[in-house]
Amino acid sequence: MRMLLKKLQVQDYLGLVAASSVIRPGVAKSGMMRTYIQRYRHPEKRKDAHPILLNIMPETYGVMVYQEDVIKVAHYFGGLNLGEADMLRRGMSGKLRSKDSFLKVKQSFFDNCVTKGHSLELTQEIWRQIESFAGYAFAKGHSASYAVESYQSLFLKAYFPLEYMVATLNNHGGFYRPEYYVHEARMHGARIHSVEVNHSFYRHYIYGNAIYIGFMLLHSFESANAKKIVSERLANGPYKDLDDFINRVPISLEQIAILIKVNAFRFTGRNKRELLWEAHMKVHKVSMETAVNTLFVSETKSYQTPELTSHPLEDAFDELEYFGFPLCSPFDLLETPLQPKLFAKDLLVYEGKEVTVYGYYVTVKKTSTAKGDLMYFGTFVDTKGAHIDTVHFPQVAYKYPFRGRGIYKITGKVTQEFDCVSIEVSALEKLDIIQDPRYSDVPSSGVEKSSPLEETSNSLK
Repeated sequence: MRMLLKKLQVQDYLGLVAASSVIRPGVAKSGMMRTYIQRYRHPEKRKDAHPILLNIMPETYGVMVYQEDVIKVAHYFGGLNLGEADMLRRGMSGKLRSKDSFLKVKQSFFDNCVTKGHSLELTQEIWRQIESFAGYAFAKGHSASYAVESYQSLFLKAYFPLEYMVATLNNHGGFYRPEYYVHEARMHGARIHSVEVNHSFYRHYIYGNAIYIGFMLLHSFESANAKKIVSERLANGPYKDLDDFINRVPISLEQIAILIKVNAFRFTGRNKRELLWEAHMKVHKVSMETAVNTLFVSETKSYQTPELTSHPLEDAFDELEYFGFPLCSPFDLLETPLQPKLFAKDLLVYEGKEVTVYGYYVTVKKTSTAKGDLMYFGTFVDTKGAHIDTVHFPQVAYKYPFRGRGIYKITGKVTQEFDCVSIEVSALEKLDIIQDPRYSDVPSSGVEKSSPLEETSNSLK
């Protein structure tokens, strides 16, 4: 849809109505999507349409785009009465019980076309288009209602991009993973912050251009605990430190460990390894159901924690575990740092030439050729966050399959069609990322080889 809107140069609501239906499998399968784009972009090609079809579908340049178009073509081109035309539509949509009735209408269509003087070749081509299109067609009213919501969403994203992205995340995303909406917000100038007990809510929240990840995104974190944290903070003010949090919020050791690992206590200015060690000493394995309010706050016993150091990229691996993606650039995690010289914005200059670019996997669409062979359309983002679109024909798709999420080295020929640039891939290689510094066999300077939990266990021993 992103590419289609660019190809169609959609500028108004009616353009969105057509795009909402053109994107459906029926138009694409019939081969008429490309025809529609060509006639939309190049008015001189509209004369290629059959005069009858152009006369009955002037808005779509003689191309069947809406479900009603099937009835129009069957009635005006094929000579069927409106009842028979609707029977034809329902039969192709699988809504007609009698196969004999459908075959009878089909025969009437061909007989009438002969009577009207249409050639058999033309009649068969129109029938092929009807047959491939009708089962997947949208009624125009259906497309129009979709386009209303699309237009409203478009307005919000254009004028309130950060609020729109936060709302989308709070609605559990859409077609893409949450990571992509976070990326999109960052591309619009947002500063993304991890969960923080003094700023975050259950849902994602925006302060100016700062977006705080909500507790809802944390894997394995209980929603009941998120509600306790927020309600206590709203009732009695921000948390002063880890001890204050432990005294006010009944929470298990496992749950508080998740918060510490995603830096939810960074306002204390303390190393999260030290906080993990301290939490193991102070938090019971099983949390109380409610906090006990006392007249005087008893002094919390302090422990001398060992001086622990951490690697700056440790956070990325904790975020991968608990968010499903790192908040830093995924390119920062490559085993061999990149120095790319070619980016998505430069590709058009290299049209027809073979290039090598690097992209972080966003999504892939599987499809089949006319022969039934599997091929792919890929979407990546480059180091600057811009889209790279790729085409993987069957031989390449078989030889160089996708290997899941990650960063890929993409080699192929740059192509351009209707202002959309893509790469016809000839080779695809997934690049290796670094090991988690905490568990690496070769420790970095100042990095411990054991995990925080192992360190705590060893200290206790």
